Amino acid sequence: MRVTRSRAAALAVAAIMLSGGCGGGGGGSSPAGGGKEANAFSVALTEPDHLTPGNTSSDYSITVLDTLFETPVSIDAASGKPVMRAAESVSSTDQKVWTIKIKPGQKFSNGEPVTAQSFADSWNATAYGPNGWTNNYYFANIEGYDKLNPEKGDPSTDKMSGLKVVDDTTLEVTLTAPFSQFPITLAYIAFAPMPKAAFTDLKAFDQAPVGNGPFVLDGAWEHNKQITIKRSPSYAGERTPKADGVTFKIYASRDTAWTDLRAGRVDLMTTVPPASTGEAKKLLGDRFVQTPDGTMDYLGFPTFDKRFADADLRKAFSMAIDRQAIVDAVYDGAFKPMASLLAPLVPGYRENACGEACTYDPAKAKALFDQAGGFSGTLNLWFSNADPSYEQWMTAVANQLKQNLGISDIKFRKIPAADYLSSLRQRKEDGPYRNNWVMDYPSPQDYLEYMWGAGNRMGWENKEFDDLIKQANSAPSLDASLPLYQKAEDVALADMPMIPLWNWQNQIGFTSRLSGVDVTPYSKNLYTITVKQG
Repeated sequence: MRVTRSRAAALAVAAIMLSGGCGGGGGGSSPAGGGKEANAFSVALTEPDHLTPGNTSSDYSITVLDTLFETPVSIDAASGKPVMRAAESVSSTDQKVWTIKIKPGQKFSNGEPVTAQSFADSWNATAYGPNGWTNNYYFANIEGYDKLNPEKGDPSTDKMSGLKVVDDTTLEVTLTAPFSQFPITLAYIAFAPMPKAAFTDLKAFDQAPVGNGPFVLDGAWEHNKQITIKRSPSYAGERTPKADGVTFKIYASRDTAWTDLRAGRVDLMTTVPPASTGEAKKLLGDRFVQTPDGTMDYLGFPTFDKRFADADLRKAFSMAIDRQAIVDAVYDGAFKPMASLLAPLVPGYRENACGEACTYDPAKAKALFDQAGGFSGTLNLWFSNADPSYEQWMTAVANQLKQNLGISDIKFRKIPAADYLSSLRQRKEDGPYRNNWVMDYPSPQDYLEYMWGAGNRMGWENKEFDDLIKQANSAPSLDASLPLYQKAEDVALADMPMIPLWNWQNQIGFTSRLSGVDVTPYSKNLYTITVKQG
């Protein structure tokens, strides 16, 4: 689950990592209940929180939304750079005023044309503070955002002044400052368009979204059971589906999904339990694939709680955690222990940016812990119940903190997955908590600003960090921005309000019914999958 920052009623939030698995049996080829269409397949998933593009950063939700909507750009898996999708071009002469040309002739699945106004309406709704939508903050650098999110009182408008609809296919976006990476941000689901029909009943739309993507809903969202989609009859883009339909089977446990994968009761699983890696390799052979991923796990601190306000205390926690031992025990060595706030595939990543503070050293950890005054009372560790491995690694962390720091009274706060994000948004956490980030786009800014910047969930404030992020965002190019982002990362690591733990890897399994599986760090690419007949 990704946990990012919130501001005012709602700002960017953490997204939950897909923990419902999917996949195929060990050579079995029995039908997996692929849905209402004959040429269909099934995917394991955890229950989404919302299906409105601007109101979710959950990977469960984004997996579905990626099939129903098209954003202005997408990310090329080979280069990590933006390529055009719903947009024909994204250009600027000063990196502050951007012109987005929309490809003509696109339609939503209800027949409504996709226009520049469709994007403006969607972005304004997401940025409008009273709506309380999760992805609000992704629009904070557009002029007029502050009017929609005043510090006090109600907004004076519901439209950002920085969005100008020039004509049906031209949207002009004026930012508050130059931002060279603006085009790549447009790949994030928050920047998808919404039809006019959505605004007659936003709650109803969230249950039955109408998009501009290659698939449409096929029946109602059956909560905690399944979501079924089929080819969109109005789609004319480049992601033409090979299959007629897909059923997302909802699982409360990834282990249960893995059991169904082995039995052939579900066709695709994009998060095979890491502890089952060895078994998956034997059972599935070349139908088990591991690929790099941008997802990171962290341990966050509520620095607004005075018990966790000392940076040396937080560093002591970090040095008392044996990341490699936990990765080996819980994830069968499949994940990568991290000493960086960024995932390895992100430009600007440095393998040992954290240095000593992320090196397992129980003796130094205890000395630093004592120097910081130690910790008294009950230490509550927070995590969601979305996946059994979360409790497994939290148990390992608890045991290491007991052994290495002498904290004897440790309890777990295991929160239902559906409530976890809202609990963190409301700052209910009274102890270290599991924080997960699923990359939106391959940029240091996507990690650093949204999790450590002003208004972050930890309650951490640092002017030097904020200034460096502003300078990096305004740099003339990505290459020029990287040294500045790295300096900002150094500031965050020096104060350690959040501990980097490990980097995920995509672990994909599928049945012999499927071919063309092409999961990347940026998309599940379900449209490429072919169902073998016979």
